[in-house]
Amino acid sequence: MSRHVGSRPEAGPDPEPDPDDFASRVVAVVEAIPPGHVMTYGSVASVLGSRASRRVGQVMAYAGADLPWWRVIRASGHAPRDHEQRALEMYRVEGTPLVWSRTGAFRVDLERASHRP
Repeated sequence: MSRHVGSRPEAGPDPEPDPDDFASRVVAVVEAIPPGHVMTYGSVASVLGSRASRRVGQVMAYAGADLPWWRVIRASGHAPRDHEQRALEMYRVEGTPLVWSRTGAFRVDLERASHRP
């Protein structure tokens, strides 16, 4: 991944994301997850040919507010930590399949909701 110091992109339409830029690639994958579906942090990383699920989490922490962040979940099927209630609202709006426990806790039904690009 080499860049020329001082080079500037040409003016014009928004350029395609740099395929070598991990964050841009994460954003592209997350933006492509359809409503009602989810991917785990690990599955996003895997699509990018990586095992860096924590790095995906870091990108989501930084850029997630501008993305459908509720569609990227933990491997257990649970919503992003500390955002469960807002995520639940979005899952209900989008019709995301959920599994409920006897205690009233929920998780996403990964078998039915996983997006596999």
